[in-house]
Amino acid sequence: MNISEQVAFVTGANRGLGRQLTLELLSRGAKVYAGARNPETIDIPGVTPVKLDVTKPDEVAAAAILAKDVTLIINNAGSSTGASLLEGDVEKIQLEFNTHFFGTLSMVRSFAPVIEKNGGGSILNILSALSWFSSGTAGAYTAAKAAEWALTNDLRLNLYPRNVRVAGLHVGFMETDMTTGVDAPKSNPSDIAKIAIDGIESDSFEILADDTSRMLQGALAGGISALYPHLT
Repeated sequence: MNISEQVAFVTGANRGLGRQLTLELLSRGAKVYAGARNPETIDIPGVTPVKLDVTKPDEVAAAAILAKDVTLIINNAGSSTGASLLEGDVEKIQLEFNTHFFGTLSMVRSFAPVIEKNGGGSILNILSALSWFSSGTAGAYTAAKAAEWALTNDLRLNLYPRNVRVAGLHVGFMETDMTTGVDAPKSNPSDIAKIAIDGIESDSFEILADDTSRMLQGALAGGISALYPHLT
């Protein structure tokens, strides 16, 4: 895929990784629609701001009608409530799934026909190293990201015959608003954005953006004893 020839739609484009992905796409010559719940917060010259809350199907449908020339979508919009599965507010748990799973699914169902009609293209779902591992905290986020990973795998198989490639990017903690209270090594989101767009351009199906993701992917083959050695 030649990024300079693409028309992209980035969700959650007003801050964090979404903002850096938008800037990276622009720097490579792509046309970009920038989706955000509050489009007035998008301050990037050269993009088309779009009001979009991915948990609202009517706004997703309206975005697909507006951005009818899209060939690439990046499902980046996220939430991080910190909710525990056992003790957390059920509404917060539902928000995680409505954002990461149902929001991503809604975007794909609305935009895949658009991409196919435009001759084919790609979809990138921003996943997480926590798709593969739980620390025992913020279980709602971990479970929702694991569900989004499964969704990505299924959609990849079903959309490939329609000339729509579905990729997933796995990444650990980044220096964003969502990780302000996290005391752990963090990647620079601008670096991750470059890795992500490089992966799309090289037609990768799976993009491992950091050492944490590579380590956890390798540990999956070792089962529970490799992922959670303290369990006996």
